[in-house]
Amino acid sequence: MYSLPKLERFEQNVASKFNIYNSIFITLPYDEINNTGVLLPLFSDVCQQGYKNNQSPEEIFDTFASKYLENASEKEKIDLMFRFIQYVERQVVLFDAIEDSAFDIVNNMEGSGSLRSIKERAEQRFKKEELISFLNDFKVRTVLTAHPTQFYPGSVLGIITDLTEAVKTNDFNSIKELLAQLGKTPFIKKEKPTPFDEAVSIIWYLENVFYHTVGEMMQYIKKNIFEKKDHLNNDIFNLGFWPGGDRDGNPFVTTEITLKVADRLRSAILKCYYLDIRKLKRKLTFSGVEELVSSVENKLYRSVFYSEGTVFITKKELATELNKIKQLLIDQHQSLYLNEIEDLINKLSVFGYHFATLDIRQNSKIHQAVFQDIISKNPALFSLDYNELNEADKIAILSTITANLNENDFTDEGTKSTLGSIRAIKTIQEKNGEFGCNRYIISNNESALNVMEALALFRLTNWKNPPVDIVPLFESVEDLQKADQVMEQLYTNPTYKAHLASRGNQQTIMLGFSDGTKDGGYLMANWGIYNAKTAISAMSRKYNIKVVFFDGRGGPPARGGGKTHQFYASLGPEIENKQIQLTVQGQTISSNFGTMDSCRYNLENLLSAGANNQVFHHQENHLTVKEKEVMQKLSEISYQKYIDFKSHPKFVPYLENMSTLNYYAKTNIGSRPAKRKQSTELNLDDLRAIPFVGSWSQLKQNVPGFFGVGTALKSFEENGTWEDVQNLYNNSLFFKTLLENSMMALSKSFFPLTAYMKNDPEYGSFWTIIHTEYLETKRLLLKISGFTELMENYPDGKASVAMREKIVLPLLTIQQYALLKIKELKESPKPDEKQIAVYEKIVMRSLFGNINASRNSA
Repeated sequence: MYSLPKLERFEQNVASKFNIYNSIFITLPYDEINNTGVLLPLFSDVCQQGYKNNQSPEEIFDTFASKYLENASEKEKIDLMFRFIQYVERQVVLFDAIEDSAFDIVNNMEGSGSLRSIKERAEQRFKKEELISFLNDFKVRTVLTAHPTQFYPGSVLGIITDLTEAVKTNDFNSIKELLAQLGKTPFIKKEKPTPFDEAVSIIWYLENVFYHTVGEMMQYIKKNIFEKKDHLNNDIFNLGFWPGGDRDGNPFVTTEITLKVADRLRSAILKCYYLDIRKLKRKLTFSGVEELVSSVENKLYRSVFYSEGTVFITKKELATELNKIKQLLIDQHQSLYLNEIEDLINKLSVFGYHFATLDIRQNSKIHQAVFQDIISKNPALFSLDYNELNEADKIAILSTITANLNENDFTDEGTKSTLGSIRAIKTIQEKNGEFGCNRYIISNNESALNVMEALALFRLTNWKNPPVDIVPLFESVEDLQKADQVMEQLYTNPTYKAHLASRGNQQTIMLGFSDGTKDGGYLMANWGIYNAKTAISAMSRKYNIKVVFFDGRGGPPARGGGKTHQFYASLGPEIENKQIQLTVQGQTISSNFGTMDSCRYNLENLLSAGANNQVFHHQENHLTVKEKEVMQKLSEISYQKYIDFKSHPKFVPYLENMSTLNYYAKTNIGSRPAKRKQSTELNLDDLRAIPFVGSWSQLKQNVPGFFGVGTALKSFEENGTWEDVQNLYNNSLFFKTLLENSMMALSKSFFPLTAYMKNDPEYGSFWTIIHTEYLETKRLLLKISGFTELMENYPDGKASVAMREKIVLPLLTIQQYALLKIKELKESPKPDEKQIAVYEKIVMRSLFGNINASRNSA
């Protein structure tokens, strides 16, 4: 029997089930919810019809109130809005759970991109040895971050997990109970989470998803590809971790928090090992084996529950004991339960005692301030005129400087925390091993001096040969363009060259999609990163340095998200691609790695992307000189359009007065401030990418994901050179992926929501600029792809987006209604501050459901 097409599988296993289980809400035994469940579908219908008739959100809500709410007071209307918000939030959770439960049915887990597919393709093409060599060298590192785009508290995450399992087995009674529990469970955190709270929340995914999934994948690779004839000496999958280590613009990340998070990571992985050993103990009841298992169990138990930081069995000792057990099973017990003990050995080799590598990140501007403080307190260490020297002379001094500074000798908090972070790295390595914390990332890196300042910090704290990678993060368009020259300065500096030699001549470089898009627009950011990677790869090969690229990716296409594995598969031979490293954040963690099925699917696809480049050598990945010229021209035109738009006098006021931008900072959604510098005036350079991109998403305009693309394509159409861009699209997977991801941004746009703005005397013309570019981009993306609808080649993804957008349409309408009321109240002669506060609360509450529903909106 043939399986149904993807769209039909989605309709049967997701859409239909959602409609059935959503109706259960109406029968829940709570008066308020019952009333809401009856009225919300009516309101949803009024919204859909209203936007078709060009009504504003205010007109739509007033129409609904006059039709269904007889003589309702303002308070009753507001109460209903809050109930609608709460209801829609829970509908989103239900949809998430149902979609997660059907993941392995809708997606072909053994199809293209899977480990099985890689193995079979290699065998069919007589490339088995190449595949084995690739797996012994290639790595995938997913770095989990706690950027504030995931709003579910731990209690709700637990309900989603249980609900997913109940839906999988069609356990109607459990589903009903869980939906009732969901109706009574608060979604909102009363207090802002600390970085440690964020870490605990993300560690849940390490313990419950990654630990099991990665273990199974390693077991599959060893048994089915290496088949015990060849030795796999590569852990392949590495996990990274930012909560508690990312200090950039977050004053709440302290040295104590960093150490506390590292301890929590160690205790979490030891607990996982302990639970596995407990299960094994019930099976390994054989003479000579049982005693060893009991001893390991006892030592792990004491390390987890009674240690207070003490570990009663080292990683080396644990590995020795597990291998003893394995050998006894082979020699004396017919290899019974051998797979289980090998699975645990695999996990130990991947996760060690660190679970995930805690990265430290700080802004180069903070380093500069720290050095000024150090110079003022220790002038004898530096040249008397250090601040007057040029960059080369400063680097020369930093290359030889040493000291034994202590953070407690300083009063400035920036200096104390920066020097404290160096001490924390050393302490974590002593407790969790080198992989516990061995990367120092410099955000806003603009020069070789920035890197040498970071390296000098280690020697200034008396750590002469630190086993730590210094990772520059290039973000702006300008910094990306000169990144290869910056790296050449470092590669030819004797001190830095010696440091790299101690790190195996491997240099990790981070590239930021989010701030690049905010700075230069969608096409220029992506093309700028592509060119930077090409130039840095060539420069690194010139000096025999193995360069590894670490991509700072957000959820949506505007921040480097979208079809991520397809993007990596599109990189050609000019770009070094021995590892795939990327940040995963917010709802992208729960949507792409929230269950074992989705985690396995996405990790396998990333591994497959690397194999496509290195084992199967896709020809379409190589851009010709002509194609690069076309891409450069498109980027330049798009960039100019975006820069002109960003320079518009209404750009910042529009975001401040017509979007939800000012409300991100007021919500308890993350420990980080919305801006790096807490000035009263809005400065786009200081504004973080998440509230910037998220605000456009809340407006359903998604500007950073498409603006300038239509103008760039149109220029080729008007100049009679359309064939050039059409050929680029047909021949380049890189360009095709860029445009398909932009299609996703367009699919999540809904301009009827804000169409009322075109009549606004102050912002009408500005709204029209955005809408015109949207229409042109949509028209030309359909033309170049040959599609009749956006995302036509991803019918299940398109259907999922459509359902999610339909669920949150009432929420978006309420949010816009509240924003209009706030504007109206503030412009009145005597503003009612209490009423304004109520509507502001509605705006903030509506942020949650909108972002969770999009799953990759910020």
